[in-house]
Amino acid sequence: MSLIIKLIAGILGGILAGLYLPLGLTELLYTAKVIIGQLISFTIPLIILFFIASGIAGLPKTSGHLLGKTVGFAYSSTVIAGTLAVLLVLFATGFFEGSIVYEATKGAELKGYIQLEIPPLMSVMTALAAAFIFGIGISQLNLNQLKSVVDQGRDVIDALLAKVIIPALPFYIAGVFAEMAVAGTVVDTLSTFGVVLVAAVGMHWLWLTILFIVTGLMLKRSPLELVKNMLPAYFTAIGTMSSAATIPVSLRASKANGVSEEVANFSVPLCATIHLSGSTITIVTCAMAVMFLSPTMAIPSLLEMLPFIFMLGVVMIAAPGAPGGAVMSALGLLTSMLGFDESAIALMIALYLAQDSFGTACNVTGDGVIALWVNRFSEKSE
Repeated sequence: MSLIIKLIAGILGGILAGLYLPLGLTELLYTAKVIIGQLISFTIPLIILFFIASGIAGLPKTSGHLLGKTVGFAYSSTVIAGTLAVLLVLFATGFFEGSIVYEATKGAELKGYIQLEIPPLMSVMTALAAAFIFGIGISQLNLNQLKSVVDQGRDVIDALLAKVIIPALPFYIAGVFAEMAVAGTVVDTLSTFGVVLVAAVGMHWLWLTILFIVTGLMLKRSPLELVKNMLPAYFTAIGTMSSAATIPVSLRASKANGVSEEVANFSVPLCATIHLSGSTITIVTCAMAVMFLSPTMAIPSLLEMLPFIFMLGVVMIAAPGAPGGAVMSALGLLTSMLGFDESAIALMIALYLAQDSFGTACNVTGDGVIALWVNRFSEKSE
């Protein structure tokens, strides 16, 4: 919650700076935004490389039937949730009529004091391909030394996110909103924030409602009872903003729903890193809202968004555990597949972090449903 407070302070500070400070001081804030933005761009491929490689390499090769079922259910849930979000946003585009106010190019009036470029070591797709090659190779060949290298690389990037980039985000967001204030578009842009956030949280609840009703009917269980047992995990995730930190509560909740100890102990911790249906709903919803608000980007169709959703489900495997980790993992796809520029990325980060706790709670509660289905199919296999 302190991060959200700092984020709001950054937004307000940036607006006030853009409206009332001399242009020279505002450009100082803009310079900080440019430097932090370059550091984020440099880090994106490293997040994908080390986190996905480490996540794949760390998947246990024992309990193969449980692994396949859990991964399959988690990925399917993520893709279906993202697809549902696209359909609902396309259906509700009328609510955004008259709100096309975001224009990244107007901020060109501001100039940074330092012209700094930090080119990434590799492209996003190169990092993704390398992550799968090394992750699968390490897992299959039992290359423990190489696994320790990618694990340590993941720890370095995780520390960079937790100690440098995440704390610097309020200044980055402040620079973006100062840019919008100078351009004269900030008030109308902010007025759409509430609509987007309410829509994202509403879609979380709709997705969870569908999951529990379908699961209850198919497994001949009471959906209300299943939901009631998962509520402690939901509210814990809202407070922690971390699926990993909620694992102990999620385990108890899944076992209370009748999931066997073996299945719960395996599937719940695994889903905490690979199942991000709530985060996917938020990223898809916010991305389409930002695209709708921009006069330079067209609203994509469902067929155009499906490749992005399929890749999003892959890229967010083992997303960083820090608040906002899912959106940090998705930044590469937003730039490479949807054409987001630096200002659009900043809007995405602001929107995502404002509701991160609700997205995490949706992820965690959905983990309980996946555990139920894995338990059911494991019983049938036996």
